[in-house]
Amino acid sequence: MGKMLELINLHKEFNRGTINQKTALDHINLTINDGDFITVIGGNGAGKSTMLNAIAGVWPVDEGSIFIDGYDVTGLPDFKRAKWIGRVFQDPMTGTAADMQIQENLALASKRGKHRTLSWNVTKQEKEFYKEQLKSLNLGLEDRMSQKVGLLSGGQRQALTLLMASLVKPKLLLLDEHTAALDPQTAKNVLQLTKQIVKTNNLTALMVTHNMKDAIETGNRLIMMFNGKIIFEVEGEDKKKLTVEDLMHKFSQAAGEEFVDDESLLSR
Repeated sequence: MGKMLELINLHKEFNRGTINQKTALDHINLTINDGDFITVIGGNGAGKSTMLNAIAGVWPVDEGSIFIDGYDVTGLPDFKRAKWIGRVFQDPMTGTAADMQIQENLALASKRGKHRTLSWNVTKQEKEFYKEQLKSLNLGLEDRMSQKVGLLSGGQRQALTLLMASLVKPKLLLLDEHTAALDPQTAKNVLQLTKQIVKTNNLTALMVTHNMKDAIETGNRLIMMFNGKIIFEVEGEDKKKLTVEDLMHKFSQAAGEEFVDDESLLSR
């Protein structure tokens, strides 16, 4: 198994040299193998989203290196990494263009990392391909391909964003609490769809979640973050045996305090 992502001694501080200085990532080391599906948990301010932003190249890190599939991307801006990375955000409105048709959104996604032309002509062949892909979502969107995306519900948009993020198989799929803004049933459906897409395309994925139960039941590895550090890591059979209580205990041990997070407690 090849290494798909390597974070080496990754360090990031915000507001350096000011009274508001905060260490967001504290010399993190993490290796993700090809085909790993890792869930990431931790309280607010633990560094989960900061880590995803660092991987995506949203801003430069202060120290350390980032390798994607053996390629050093540390100095590359986000748009130069985009060809390797698919990303789904918490807000369902972020990943799609509301005033464009479903098929136009898919056409845009299929050109990720390639030289884009200004032509939106979707060929008959492409239409057939998009139709097949949309069918796999089981939402009936394949019959609404010329509809504007703005007319879809949050869950439908998030499902479409997932499909768009994985259409051109990315080396890395980053999921940033992508079910948190959805109602429980829709969140469950989108998570199920996520597992299906990751498995079918054999993707390498990193999913940040507040929901401990989802974190345990999804993927093959789990990491817990606290104060910009990875404080606990578990995989395989050991991960399957975990309970939410185990995780809360681990957190309390590492943090030296009780783990109180309404969202996590409510989502048991």
